[in-house]
Amino acid sequence: MNISVSELIVRYLEHLGIDHIFGMPGAHVLPIYDRLHDSGVKSVLVKHEQGAAFMAGGYARVSQRPSACIATAGPGATNLITGIANAYAERLPVLVITGETSTYIFGRGGLQESSGEGGAIDQGALFASITRYHKLVERTDYLGQVLNQATRALLGREPGPVLLSIPYNVQKEQVDASVLERIHLPRQPAIRHTTPTNALAGLIRAAHTPVIVAGYGCIQAGARETVAAFSERFNIPVTTSLKAKGVVAEGTPLALGCLGVTSNGNAYRYLVDHADLLVFLGAGFNERTSYLWDAKLLTGKKIAQVDRDAAQLGRVFQPDVAICGDVRAVMEELLAMLEADGMPPKARDRLDGHRAATLPPASGDAVPAETEPFHLIQAFFSGLARRFPHNALVFDDNIVFAQSYFDVSDRNHYFPNSGISSLGHAIPAAIGARCFAPDSPTFAILGDGGFQMCCMEMMTAVNYGIPLNVVVINNGTLSLIRKNQFQLYGERYIDCDFANPDFGLLAQSFGVQHYRIETAADLDALFAHADLTGAINLIEILLDKHAFPRYLSAR
Repeated sequence: MNISVSELIVRYLEHLGIDHIFGMPGAHVLPIYDRLHDSGVKSVLVKHEQGAAFMAGGYARVSQRPSACIATAGPGATNLITGIANAYAERLPVLVITGETSTYIFGRGGLQESSGEGGAIDQGALFASITRYHKLVERTDYLGQVLNQATRALLGREPGPVLLSIPYNVQKEQVDASVLERIHLPRQPAIRHTTPTNALAGLIRAAHTPVIVAGYGCIQAGARETVAAFSERFNIPVTTSLKAKGVVAEGTPLALGCLGVTSNGNAYRYLVDHADLLVFLGAGFNERTSYLWDAKLLTGKKIAQVDRDAAQLGRVFQPDVAICGDVRAVMEELLAMLEADGMPPKARDRLDGHRAATLPPASGDAVPAETEPFHLIQAFFSGLARRFPHNALVFDDNIVFAQSYFDVSDRNHYFPNSGISSLGHAIPAAIGARCFAPDSPTFAILGDGGFQMCCMEMMTAVNYGIPLNVVVINNGTLSLIRKNQFQLYGERYIDCDFANPDFGLLAQSFGVQHYRIETAADLDALFAHADLTGAINLIEILLDKHAFPRYLSAR
């Protein structure tokens, strides 16, 4: 049976299990949109194509399944670039479908042409470095091979975005529907350990004060429960990278909190002062996590590293034991091995002493001067953790405050914007995530500068009735820029301050609830009375623009 290429593409989406596609129609993709009309794939109309890419990324990040976005040729496609670059950095399986002018006018200056011919922009070249596979589909005779290659790139061991650019006339051509039968979903092969696990077991037996450094690889491997069980069985404390907050429930006795330059420093001090073995589990050692590669974190310690990606092993430091393998499988094997050996739990005297020395001030005690300006933000994150101990989705563009103030439980999901760290990410990403998890309370946290880059996507949430809490930290400045200009440029402020709209009136125009947080009583009322699960809310937390964390940036 013959069907149109546009019909085949929609069936391909269904074949991949994609049930939402985020985008904006344009003349060059209308054949595909027409076939979406009666399909099982729900199309979500965005306000800007960048929002579509971020939504697809948010969906993929929460679901750990492929997602999709669609845009027309030319500006539609170029508007996707930042969001797709972010998906590439995060290794998210996002299928990008774009239109193109008809092949018979390539090079003749067609409207929005991006074929690379006759001086037109070359869309493929633009996306080449931010996709795992990209193809301008000029003919139908090789379409089956193209879709197979796209599928392998999208769902392979190292997934990432895939771009299919399909000219208008090709979308309308006929192909045999049996092409779909030749498209195979790749199976993930088991990752065999490259080093015997007993080498790592030997390091742990010999160590007095080992520490697990858990990274996002633990979450990707579904190893949260395994890592937590290992930690509890042998009294081994856990610190996490920013992306791995919640691998173990923060605030519990063996959780050291987050390791990173913008954190409160508790984990850093324990590693420097007490640890004799660091076990990196799916964790990189990037600029933020390593405190700009501070040698004191590693000096005088044994180091083990477990990662599914062989390229990560020894990339920044030289481990004493390196295992390329699935984090969960390695830790399950290690747990069984050490239990069989009867290894006793590690002593907790140093950990208990460290924790006693770093306890927060008791209620009624004076608040440290360096944290007093942020008391509302700190109280907000404390309230968020109490109100939603499980099932919450938190997308955070700001990240600086949450790293220290937000204790993420092992049943919540925290998604910092750590891909290419682009502003304007949190709101659309949270919308995409909520499309997959419609019953999960969802928060998008961002500064007022980032909010103004993406605030119109709140109307996407309104249009589709997608509950969402947008939390805006309102200080009338680009905080990181002001901080750097304060610390590094002699307080020579330029282009960091701005005027904000009246957020209450803006919320009213959107038809959503507005909450302005100026006092602790305002916060109490928010958590006591606001519908934070089923409504769309704009929550504004005021902050003095002269107040910012005093950590030093790399530059």
